[in-house]
Amino acid sequence: MRYVLRRLGFFVLTLWVALTLNFLLPRLMPGNPALAMMSKFHGELGPNALHALEILFGVNSHESLLQQYFSYLHQILTGNFGTSLSEYPASVSSVIGSAIWWTIGLVGVTTFLAFILGTGLGIVSAWRRGGKLDSIVPPVFVITSAIPYFWVAMVLVLVFGITLHWFPTEGGYYVTTDTPGLNLTFFQDVLNHAFLPAMALLITTIGTWILTMRNTMITTLAEDYVRMARAKGLPGHRIMLDYAARNAILPNLTGFAMSLGFVVSGAILIEYVFNYPGVGYMLLQAVSGEDYPLMQALFLLITVAVLVAILAADLLTALFDPRTRTAR
Repeated sequence: MRYVLRRLGFFVLTLWVALTLNFLLPRLMPGNPALAMMSKFHGELGPNALHALEILFGVNSHESLLQQYFSYLHQILTGNFGTSLSEYPASVSSVIGSAIWWTIGLVGVTTFLAFILGTGLGIVSAWRRGGKLDSIVPPVFVITSAIPYFWVAMVLVLVFGITLHWFPTEGGYYVTTDTPGLNLTFFQDVLNHAFLPAMALLITTIGTWILTMRNTMITTLAEDYVRMARAKGLPGHRIMLDYAARNAILPNLTGFAMSLGFVVSGAILIEYVFNYPGVGYMLLQAVSGEDYPLMQALFLLITVAVLVAILAADLLTALFDPRTRTAR
């Protein structure tokens, strides 16, 4: 219990620091969202209009920095992230809500599949060390892990999109046969557009899970308790799963929990290549369009997701390996 409370206290402290930095950094930059909006009107609006825009975007220059800070914390607690500059007058929450599910559907599902398949291949490869599978899997996936996401994406677009015409060259939900909704036609169209970006992510990420699991598994197989299990004459599959894999998977579980935290940020280059309407592509557009409220909300969302993932990884590690609770 003390371990859990200690980790929760660290999480709260880190979250407060992240919130504070997220508040200060945009205000240390030259200009503000109101001035950026004014520039779109070529300075034709008067001082009263500028003051109204400052209040709208939460950068009221007539308030002290401390007052703005408490107002910012109140907005965060109430889920009010302000108004998007690039999608004006839409709220930031609605803009993010329209994109985050596409990112979770693409990056989240692909990360889960890469973890399951990569961990399974790593276990089998280490168990049959020196066999045909082990001689093929590590070299191949060392290469794929080093290839940039965007390069694999462009190759897939060239081969399967432009040359073979098997899949659309753009991702997302560009429906041509039906309107968006809970129907089979729309679902098939979404899968058709998401297949290539998902494959690009899977090819470049699965190698990490395979190699990590294989190396940890090989080290675990040399432990005394595994040798004892062999000496007792236990079945091979039980030794592989219950004794070796169960202990070797802990580093992979920690990495998987942290990877889920980064799911929220999306895969910016993948989403850009395929014009996929996810959070990564939205973040790129917000930066290029100087959409300060949207940038601030996205940075905060990514930070919170990563912190929650790290907390979950710590708690999972303590649950599966009680030694960590006394070591920290």
